[in-house]
Amino acid sequence: MKKKLISLALSAAMLFAGFSISAFAEEPLTGSEPEEEKQPLYVALGDSICAGVGLTSVQYAHNLMGVDVSYNFKGYPDACYVGQVAQTLGLDRDHAINLGLPGLMSADLVELVKTGKMSEMNTLSGCQYDYPEILEYLKEADIISIQMGSNDAFVPTVVAIGNATNWKSEDLASIVLSGNLRSKDPETRAAFQTSMKKLKLTKSETDAVWNLVTSGMSKICTDAYPVSTANIRSVVETVRALNPDAQILLIGATNPVPLLPSWSNYFNKLNKFQKQLAEVYDIDYVAVPYAQTELDGHPTVSGHKYIAKKIVKAIQNG
Repeated sequence: MKKKLISLALSAAMLFAGFSISAFAEEPLTGSEPEEEKQPLYVALGDSICAGVGLTSVQYAHNLMGVDVSYNFKGYPDACYVGQVAQTLGLDRDHAINLGLPGLMSADLVELVKTGKMSEMNTLSGCQYDYPEILEYLKEADIISIQMGSNDAFVPTVVAIGNATNWKSEDLASIVLSGNLRSKDPETRAAFQTSMKKLKLTKSETDAVWNLVTSGMSKICTDAYPVSTANIRSVVETVRALNPDAQILLIGATNPVPLLPSWSNYFNKLNKFQKQLAEVYDIDYVAVPYAQTELDGHPTVSGHKYIAKKIVKAIQNG
Protein backbone atom coordinates (compact mmCIF):
# COMPACT_ATOMS: atom_id res chain seq x y z
CA MET A 1 0.00 0.00 0.00
CA LYS A 2 2.78 2.44 0.89
CA LYS A 3 4.55 1.79 -2.44
CA LYS A 4 1.29 2.51 -4.29
CA LEU A 5 0.90 5.82 -2.43
CA ILE A 6 4.52 6.70 -3.23
CA SER A 7 3.93 5.92 -6.91
CA LEU A 8 0.84 8.14 -7.00
CA ALA A 9 2.67 10.95 -5.22
CA LEU A 10 5.58 10.74 -7.64
CA SER A 11 3.28 10.77 -10.64
CA ALA A 12 1.65 13.93 -9.34
CA ALA A 13 5.03 15.50 -8.56
CA MET A 14 6.39 14.76 -12.03
CA LEU A 15 3.24 16.22 -13.60
CA PHE A 16 3.69 19.46 -11.67
CA ALA A 17 7.42 19.48 -12.56
CA GLY A 18 6.41 19.29 -16.22
CA PHE A 19 4.61 22.62 -15.80
CA SER A 20 7.93 24.22 -14.77
CA ILE A 21 7.23 24.27 -11.04
CA SER A 22 10.60 24.51 -9.27
CA ALA A 23 12.07 21.18 -8.22
CA PHE A 24 13.72 22.86 -5.26
CA ALA A 25 11.06 24.98 -3.56
CA GLU A 26 12.45 27.56 -1.15
CA GLU A 27 9.40 27.60 1.11
CA PRO A 28 9.14 24.74 3.65
CA LEU A 29 6.19 22.43 3.52
CA THR A 30 3.33 23.26 5.86
CA GLY A 31 1.01 21.07 7.83
CA SER A 32 -1.84 22.09 5.54
CA GLU A 33 -0.25 20.55 2.47
CA PRO A 34 -2.86 18.52 0.55
CA GLU A 35 -2.29 14.81 1.02
CA GLU A 36 -2.36 14.11 -2.71
CA GLU A 37 0.50 16.60 -3.29
CA LYS A 38 2.70 15.43 -0.44
CA GLN A 39 6.19 14.60 -1.63
CA PRO A 40 7.82 11.29 -0.68
CA LEU A 41 11.15 11.45 1.15
CA TYR A 42 14.16 10.10 -0.74
CA VAL A 43 17.32 9.44 1.32
CA ALA A 44 20.61 8.44 -0.34
CA LEU A 45 23.37 6.63 1.56
CA GLY A 46 26.85 6.35 0.09
CA ASP A 47 30.40 7.62 -0.15
CA SER A 48 32.02 10.39 -2.23
CA ILE A 49 30.33 9.11 -5.40
CA CYS A 50 26.94 9.76 -3.85
CA ALA A 51 28.12 13.05 -2.31
CA GLY A 52 29.11 14.39 -5.72
CA VAL A 53 32.85 14.86 -5.17
CA GLY A 54 34.42 16.26 -8.33
CA LEU A 55 31.41 18.40 -9.20
CA THR A 56 30.73 21.97 -8.16
CA SER A 57 31.05 22.22 -4.41
CA VAL A 58 31.98 19.03 -2.58
CA GLN A 59 35.60 18.70 -1.55
CA TYR A 60 37.51 15.82 -0.06
CA ALA A 61 40.16 16.65 2.52
CA HIS A 62 42.92 14.17 3.33
CA ASN A 63 41.87 14.25 6.99
CA LEU A 64 38.10 14.48 7.42
CA MET A 65 38.07 13.80 11.15
CA GLY A 66 35.98 16.52 12.74
CA VAL A 67 35.14 18.12 9.38
CA ASP A 68 31.42 18.91 9.16
CA VAL A 69 30.10 17.98 5.73
CA SER A 70 26.43 18.04 6.74
CA TYR A 71 25.96 21.14 4.56
CA ASN A 72 25.88 18.69 1.67
CA PHE A 73 22.84 16.81 3.01
CA LYS A 74 20.61 19.42 1.37
CA GLY A 75 23.23 21.60 -0.34
CA TYR A 76 24.58 19.01 -2.76
CA PRO A 77 25.38 19.89 -6.40
CA ASP A 78 22.44 19.81 -8.78
CA ALA A 79 24.48 17.61 -11.13
CA CYS A 80 25.03 14.70 -8.70
CA TYR A 81 22.67 11.77 -9.06
CA VAL A 82 20.68 12.69 -5.95
CA GLY A 83 20.06 16.16 -7.40
CA GLN A 84 19.07 14.74 -10.77
CA VAL A 85 16.69 12.21 -9.20
CA ALA A 86 15.11 15.06 -7.23
CA GLN A 87 14.73 17.22 -10.31
CA THR A 88 13.13 14.40 -12.31
CA LEU A 89 10.69 13.48 -9.54
CA GLY A 90 9.90 17.07 -8.54
CA LEU A 91 11.32 16.74 -5.02
CA ASP A 92 12.55 19.77 -3.09
CA ARG A 93 15.67 19.74 -0.93
CA ASP A 94 13.67 18.78 2.16
CA HIS A 95 12.56 15.61 0.40
CA ALA A 96 15.78 14.51 -1.30
CA ILE A 97 18.52 14.10 1.29
CA ASN A 98 22.09 13.28 0.26
CA LEU A 99 23.87 11.36 3.02
CA GLY A 100 26.91 10.56 0.87
CA LEU A 101 30.06 10.95 2.98
CA PRO A 102 33.54 11.26 1.40
CA GLY A 103 36.03 8.59 2.39
CA LEU A 104 33.35 6.29 3.83
CA MET A 105 34.05 2.56 3.81
CA SER A 106 31.49 -0.18 4.34
CA ALA A 107 32.42 -0.81 7.98
CA ASP A 108 31.88 2.90 8.67
CA LEU A 109 28.40 2.78 7.16
CA VAL A 110 27.49 -0.20 9.34
CA GLU A 111 28.20 1.94 12.41
CA LEU A 112 26.41 4.99 11.05
CA VAL A 113 23.14 3.19 10.29
CA LYS A 114 23.22 1.55 13.71
CA THR A 115 24.27 4.43 15.97
CA GLY A 116 24.54 7.55 13.82
CA LYS A 117 28.26 7.86 14.45
CA MET A 118 31.65 6.23 13.95
CA SER A 119 33.25 5.09 17.19
CA GLU A 120 36.76 5.96 15.99
CA MET A 121 38.64 7.53 13.12
CA ASN A 122 39.08 5.49 9.97
CA THR A 123 42.86 5.65 9.81
CA LEU A 124 42.96 4.66 6.13
CA SER A 125 40.61 7.32 4.74
CA GLY A 126 41.01 9.87 7.54
CA CYS A 127 37.30 10.30 8.26
CA GLN A 128 35.20 10.18 11.40
CA TYR A 129 31.54 11.17 11.17
CA ASP A 130 29.00 11.81 13.91
CA TYR A 131 25.51 12.52 12.53
CA PRO A 132 22.75 11.04 14.73
CA GLU A 133 20.16 12.69 12.47
CA ILE A 134 20.94 10.00 9.89
CA LEU A 135 18.81 7.55 11.87
CA GLU A 136 15.79 9.87 11.81
CA TYR A 137 16.13 10.44 8.09
CA LEU A 138 16.19 6.69 7.52
CA LYS A 139 13.17 6.05 9.76
CA GLU A 140 11.10 8.68 7.96
CA ALA A 141 12.17 7.86 4.40
CA ASP A 142 9.88 6.47 1.74
CA ILE A 143 12.76 5.62 -0.60
CA ILE A 144 16.34 4.75 0.45
CA SER A 145 19.26 4.12 -1.90
CA ILE A 146 22.47 2.47 -0.73
CA GLN A 147 25.74 2.84 -2.68
CA MET A 148 28.82 1.36 -1.04
CA GLY A 149 31.85 -0.89 -1.57
CA SER A 150 34.23 0.93 -3.93
CA ASN A 151 36.30 2.50 -1.16
CA ASP A 152 36.93 -0.87 0.46
CA ALA A 153 39.36 -1.57 -2.39
CA PHE A 154 40.18 1.95 -3.52
CA VAL A 155 41.28 3.48 -0.20
CA PRO A 156 43.69 0.63 0.74
CA THR A 157 45.16 0.88 -2.76
CA VAL A 158 45.82 4.61 -2.37
CA VAL A 159 47.47 3.94 1.00
CA ALA A 160 49.53 1.08 -0.47
CA ILE A 161 50.78 3.36 -3.26
CA GLY A 162 51.72 5.90 -0.61
CA ASN A 163 53.70 3.31 1.31
CA ALA A 164 55.39 2.04 -1.85
CA THR A 165 56.55 5.54 -2.82
CA ASN A 166 57.45 6.59 0.73
CA TRP A 167 54.52 8.99 0.41
CA LYS A 168 55.97 10.92 -2.50
CA SER A 169 52.53 10.27 -4.00
CA GLU A 170 50.61 11.88 -1.12
CA ASP A 171 50.05 15.30 -2.71
CA LEU A 172 49.06 13.73 -6.00
CA ALA A 173 46.60 11.42 -4.22
CA SER A 174 45.03 14.40 -2.46
CA ILE A 175 44.50 16.17 -5.80
CA VAL A 176 42.89 13.06 -7.28
CA LEU A 177 40.68 12.22 -4.29
CA SER A 178 39.45 15.79 -3.89
CA GLY A 179 38.15 15.88 -7.44
CA ASN A 180 40.47 18.82 -8.15
CA LEU A 181 42.10 16.90 -10.98
CA ARG A 182 39.15 18.02 -13.11
CA SER A 183 39.89 21.69 -12.53
CA LYS A 184 41.73 23.59 -15.24
CA ASP A 185 42.65 26.61 -13.12
CA PRO A 186 46.36 27.64 -12.88
CA GLU A 187 46.61 26.73 -9.18
CA THR A 188 45.52 23.14 -9.81
CA ARG A 189 47.86 22.76 -12.76
CA ALA A 190 50.77 24.07 -10.71
CA ALA A 191 49.96 21.74 -7.81
CA PHE A 192 49.70 18.79 -10.20
CA GLN A 193 53.06 19.59 -11.81
CA THR A 194 54.72 19.96 -8.41
CA SER A 195 53.31 16.61 -7.30
CA MET A 196 54.54 14.90 -10.46
CA LYS A 197 58.05 16.27 -9.90
CA LYS A 198 58.08 14.66 -6.46
CA LEU A 199 57.48 11.28 -8.07
CA LYS A 200 61.14 10.69 -8.87
CA LEU A 201 61.16 7.19 -7.54
CA THR A 202 64.21 5.24 -6.50
CA LYS A 203 64.73 1.73 -7.82
CA SER A 204 63.35 0.19 -4.63
CA GLU A 205 60.29 2.45 -4.78
CA THR A 206 59.74 1.59 -8.44
CA ASP A 207 59.99 -2.11 -7.63
CA ALA A 208 57.49 -1.67 -4.78
CA VAL A 209 55.00 0.05 -7.09
CA TRP A 210 55.46 -2.67 -9.71
CA ASN A 211 54.85 -5.39 -7.12
CA LEU A 212 51.72 -3.56 -6.01
CA VAL A 213 50.37 -3.40 -9.55
CA THR A 214 51.20 -7.01 -10.43
CA SER A 215 50.23 -8.76 -7.22
CA GLY A 216 49.52 -6.39 -4.35
CA MET A 217 46.27 -5.01 -5.77
CA SER A 218 44.97 -8.52 -6.28
CA LYS A 219 45.49 -9.23 -2.58
CA ILE A 220 43.82 -5.95 -1.61
CA CYS A 221 40.76 -6.81 -3.69
CA THR A 222 40.70 -10.40 -2.44
CA ASP A 223 40.81 -9.19 1.16
CA ALA A 224 38.20 -6.48 0.53
CA TYR A 225 35.51 -8.71 -0.96
CA PRO A 226 34.42 -10.69 2.14
CA VAL A 227 34.54 -7.53 4.25
CA SER A 228 32.44 -5.52 1.77
CA THR A 229 29.83 -8.22 1.26
CA ALA A 230 29.38 -8.86 4.99
CA ASN A 231 29.07 -5.16 5.74
CA ILE A 232 26.67 -4.41 2.88
CA ARG A 233 24.45 -7.24 4.09
CA SER A 234 24.55 -5.77 7.60
CA VAL A 235 23.66 -2.30 6.28
CA VAL A 236 20.68 -3.67 4.33
CA GLU A 237 19.44 -5.64 7.35
CA THR A 238 19.79 -2.64 9.67
CA VAL A 239 18.12 -0.20 7.29
CA ARG A 240 15.24 -2.60 6.71
CA ALA A 241 14.78 -3.01 10.48
CA LEU A 242 14.77 0.77 10.94
CA ASN A 243 12.20 1.22 8.19
CA PRO A 244 10.19 -1.88 7.25
CA ASP A 245 8.07 -0.02 4.68
CA ALA A 246 10.56 2.00 2.64
CA GLN A 247 11.52 1.07 -0.90
CA ILE A 248 15.23 0.18 -0.70
CA LEU A 249 17.48 0.46 -3.74
CA LEU A 250 20.89 -1.22 -3.72
CA ILE A 251 23.05 0.57 -6.29
CA GLY A 252 25.73 -1.45 -8.03
CA ALA A 253 29.36 -0.44 -8.20
CA THR A 254 31.14 1.21 -11.11
CA ASN A 255 34.65 0.19 -12.13
CA PRO A 256 36.96 3.22 -12.37
CA VAL A 257 39.99 1.13 -13.41
CA PRO A 258 38.68 -1.40 -15.96
CA LEU A 259 42.15 -2.22 -17.30
CA LEU A 260 43.27 -3.86 -14.06
CA PRO A 261 41.97 -7.46 -13.93
CA SER A 262 42.04 -7.60 -10.13
CA TRP A 263 39.79 -4.55 -9.88
CA SER A 264 37.43 -5.75 -12.62
CA ASN A 265 37.11 -9.10 -10.87
CA TYR A 266 36.38 -7.39 -7.53
CA PHE A 267 33.64 -5.14 -8.92
CA ASN A 268 32.10 -7.94 -11.01
CA LYS A 269 31.89 -10.19 -7.96
CA LEU A 270 30.59 -7.35 -5.79
CA ASN A 271 27.83 -6.53 -8.27
CA LYS A 272 26.83 -10.17 -8.58
CA PHE A 273 26.63 -10.42 -4.80
CA GLN A 274 24.54 -7.26 -4.49
CA LYS A 275 22.10 -8.47 -7.13
CA GLN A 276 21.67 -11.77 -5.24
CA LEU A 277 21.38 -9.92 -1.92
CA ALA A 278 18.61 -7.75 -3.34
CA GLU A 279 16.68 -10.85 -4.35
CA VAL A 280 17.04 -12.37 -0.88
CA TYR A 281 15.78 -9.25 0.90
CA ASP A 282 13.16 -8.37 -1.73
CA ILE A 283 14.69 -4.98 -2.50
CA ASP A 284 15.63 -3.37 -5.80
CA TYR A 285 19.08 -3.79 -7.34
CA VAL A 286 20.11 -0.92 -9.62
CA ALA A 287 22.91 -1.89 -12.01
CA VAL A 288 25.04 1.02 -13.26
CA PRO A 289 27.85 -0.71 -15.19
CA TYR A 290 28.23 1.98 -17.83
CA ALA A 291 28.48 5.07 -15.64
CA GLN A 292 31.23 7.28 -17.06
CA THR A 293 33.99 8.19 -14.61
CA GLU A 294 36.75 10.78 -14.59
CA LEU A 295 40.43 10.13 -13.91
CA ASP A 296 39.70 10.70 -10.23
CA GLY A 297 37.41 7.65 -10.18
CA HIS A 298 34.22 9.66 -9.59
CA PRO A 299 31.37 9.81 -12.12
CA THR A 300 31.23 12.57 -14.68
CA VAL A 301 28.09 14.70 -14.95
CA SER A 302 26.94 12.27 -17.65
CA GLY A 303 27.77 9.40 -15.31
CA HIS A 304 25.61 10.88 -12.56
CA LYS A 305 22.80 11.47 -15.05
CA TYR A 306 22.99 7.81 -16.13
CA ILE A 307 22.84 6.63 -12.50
CA ALA A 308 19.92 8.97 -11.78
CA LYS A 309 17.92 7.61 -14.72
CA LYS A 310 18.44 4.07 -13.46
CA ILE A 311 17.30 5.05 -9.96
CA VAL A 312 14.21 6.87 -11.21
CA LYS A 313 13.24 3.88 -13.33
CA ALA A 314 13.62 1.57 -10.32
CA ILE A 315 11.50 3.89 -8.16
CA GLN A 316 8.75 4.10 -10.77
CA ASN A 317 8.75 0.34 -11.28
CA GLY A 318 8.76 -0.28 -7.53
